[in-house]
Amino acid sequence: MYTALYRKYRPETFKESLGQEHIVSVLEGALKRDQLSHAYLFAGPRGTGKTTFARIIAREAGSSPNDIHEIDAASNRGIEDIRALREEVRTLPFDSKIKSYIIDEVHMLTKDAFNALLKTLEEPPAHVLFILATTELHKVQDTIISRCQSFIFRKPSQDVLRKMITRVAKEEGITIDRESMNLLALLGDGSFRDTHGMIQKAMSLGEKNISAENLSRIMGAPRATLVHLFIDALVGKNAEKGIAVLEEARANHIDMKLFVTLLLRVVRSALIARLAPDLFEKQKEDLSEEEALFVEELSKKAEPSVLAGILREFLAVHGEIESATIPELPLELAFVKVIS
Repeated sequence: MYTALYRKYRPETFKESLGQEHIVSVLEGALKRDQLSHAYLFAGPRGTGKTTFARIIAREAGSSPNDIHEIDAASNRGIEDIRALREEVRTLPFDSKIKSYIIDEVHMLTKDAFNALLKTLEEPPAHVLFILATTELHKVQDTIISRCQSFIFRKPSQDVLRKMITRVAKEEGITIDRESMNLLALLGDGSFRDTHGMIQKAMSLGEKNISAENLSRIMGAPRATLVHLFIDALVGKNAEKGIAVLEEARANHIDMKLFVTLLLRVVRSALIARLAPDLFEKQKEDLSEEEALFVEELSKKAEPSVLAGILREFLAVHGEIESATIPELPLELAFVKVIS
C-alpha cells in the first residue's frame, strides 16, 4: 500500500525535525534533566509539526505505543468524553512508566468539557503526561493555558521547506530544478504537510525529473515569464498588454490567487533590492537566475513609490479573489487603478 509522503517522512526524533529550533532546545533540555512538565500546550498554524512533536516527546518521556493515547477534540468535545478521560487517567500505564494523552484541536472542547479537563490538569496523577494541540489559541480558556507549558509553532521558512523538499527528492530518487523547488515551497504556504502533498501531486506524473513547466501545468501556477509580463505592463502603464496577460492566464486555467502571490513576491523583492541591496543579496537564493535578473532590472526602472503602490493594491486583491464571481476581475480593477 502506498504511504502518503507526510506520513512516510514524519520525523521520529527531534534530530530529524526541521525548523522550530526554539522549541526543540527547550524540550531536549527538559528531557535531559528529567524535568518535563505534566502538561504542554502546542499552538500554531496547521502542518507546522505540533502533533509530530507531541508524539516525539511522548516517546522520549518513556511512553510505549500502548500508552500513547491520541484524542481528537473535534469529535470528542463533550463533558462526558472528558469525564471518561478523567476516569481513564487514574489507571496505571499498560507497559511503560508514563501514559501520554495527546488532545488535538483542544479549542473544540465545550465550556463544560474545558472545566472538567481543568480539574484533571490541576492535579494529574504522577504517571500521566498531557500534550494539548491547537490551531486557535485564542479559543482556549486562560485557565487551561496557565496550567500548561506553552509553545508557539511558527510557519517554516521557504529555506526550511526547500531543505525538506531536497531531502524527500533524494529519498524518492527524483530531481527537482530550482524554479520548481521554489514554487513547491511557495505553494506549501508554511506547512510541512501541505508541501509534502504538493510534492506527491508533482510525483503523480510518474516522471523522475520534475520540471517547472510540468509543475506549473498540474498546479495551475503561472510561469514566471507571464507574471513578469504583467508587472512590465503595470510599470509601463500598458493597458492592452496587461489585460492580454490576464486573458491568457484565464484561458490556461491559471490559479489567480497564486498569480497574485507570485506577483507580490517579485515586486516585494524589487522593492527590497532598491532600498536594501545587501539584504536582497541574501534573499537572491530564494529566486531562480531568471527571476533574480528580472527583479534587479525592475528595481532600477521602477520608483519605490510605484512598487509600493503595486504591493498595496494587489495585497488587497489577494483576499478578494475567492469570493469574486469572475476570478480575474479583481486583478483587472487593481491593474486599472495602478496604471491610472
